[in-house]
Amino acid sequence: MGGFFGAVSKRDCTMDVFFGVDYHSHLGTARAGMATFSEEDGFQRHIHNIENTPFRTKFEGDLEKMDGKICIGCISDKDPQPLLIYSHNGIYAITIVGAINNSDELSKELLDSGKVHFGAMGGGRVNSTELVATLIDQKQSFEEGIAYAQSRVEGSLSILIMTSNHELIVARDSMGRLPVVLGKDEDGYTVSFESFAFRKLGYSTLRELGPGEIVKLTADSEEVLKAPSDKMKICSFLWTYYGYPNSTYEGVNVEVFRNKNGEIMARDEMKNGTYHDVDFVCGVPDSGIPHAMGYANFSKKTFARPFIKYTPTWPRSFMPKNQMIRNQVAKMKMIPVEELIKDKKLLFVDDSIVRGTQLQGTVDFLYNNGAKEVHMRSACPPIMYGCKYLNFSSSKSEMDLLARKIIMELEGEEGFKYMDEYADSNTERGRKMRAAICEKLGFKSLEFQSLEGMIEAIGLPADCVCTYCWNGKE
Repeated sequence: MGGFFGAVSKRDCTMDVFFGVDYHSHLGTARAGMATFSEEDGFQRHIHNIENTPFRTKFEGDLEKMDGKICIGCISDKDPQPLLIYSHNGIYAITIVGAINNSDELSKELLDSGKVHFGAMGGGRVNSTELVATLIDQKQSFEEGIAYAQSRVEGSLSILIMTSNHELIVARDSMGRLPVVLGKDEDGYTVSFESFAFRKLGYSTLRELGPGEIVKLTADSEEVLKAPSDKMKICSFLWTYYGYPNSTYEGVNVEVFRNKNGEIMARDEMKNGTYHDVDFVCGVPDSGIPHAMGYANFSKKTFARPFIKYTPTWPRSFMPKNQMIRNQVAKMKMIPVEELIKDKKLLFVDDSIVRGTQLQGTVDFLYNNGAKEVHMRSACPPIMYGCKYLNFSSSKSEMDLLARKIIMELEGEEGFKYMDEYADSNTERGRKMRAAICEKLGFKSLEFQSLEGMIEAIGLPADCVCTYCWNGKE
């Protein structure tokens, strides 16, 4: 997904941005970058590959070469950024977060005009950040250009710009699918994806930007360039999976949501008669753990950790491209606590079940270490559609999604007419899908959180939350 962080201040704020960007490392594993501006040295920028090395390790050596009272940085899940752009709007640095589904069409349209060109990237692709900058520069101001770029992009697009006039210009995507939060201290302002990232640095939370809102920040001022829309579709996966436990989006804390979500799952299972008597309730590390704690607390079952992830050797940043190696790394991370596995009935809660590939390895691992039964619970509904707005459940094919694959096996394409029934555990189709997944992956039982239960745990109006990947509704 990626995330950005920026600051503008009366003092050097490079170190603030260094730590602020580092606090976004859970959002991406491909590239990271920082850019600063000072009157003495002008623009300075560094970009590194972080696929096998944490952000902090890569950028510590750059700090001595960077200084400025304005600075931005990012964790990127794909393209190198921030980029430095020279245009009629002046020289500026830009970084983005989101997904551009019509990138090829937009690039061709701009190239066909005969008035622009793009720097070449591997595979002939256009850097998404450069594409956005080119769209912005079709207009005479940043305000007009950002609004124009967002109107042309199919997907989502949040933007952070740093100018040589010591201004930060930040825009939240037009439907507010991702968060943008402003912070303030006595010397200036900061902007962040994750709300907790600047609090450790001494900033206090000012407010969250609204959908489509554009704001200009200087060390002394905040100016709204474009008022927010009253329509929002914030991504519910922020709470289920992506968000860091300390973060709060639209007033709802991630950790509090996850505990409540687990409680609602247990409550509804006990009410529906699908609850199973087990020895321990457990969470698949890391984001499944708080969901499981809520489930255990409500069901009055002992919470346990039958296996631990060995992150000192295998940090999340190590993400090999090869699927076989990825599976092997996932296996190497899991260290069993045999006393909590052997001859035990275990109920695991995971944040989600997308393709099921690593979950298969987890179940095999537990049985190989002597588990008597393994029951699985997903903290969100079955994922039926590839995400169009972010990069979470996007795949080359929606048939990579486990729920769709099982429906195809059960009923062929005819089954896709009954997605709502398959999502519901109270229907015959829903029960058949769960039984088929249990047989394929080796679970004793399987349940998914209902869409209604998840929305209840978030606590926002249902029409303010994006649920496309579960029900296909935009």
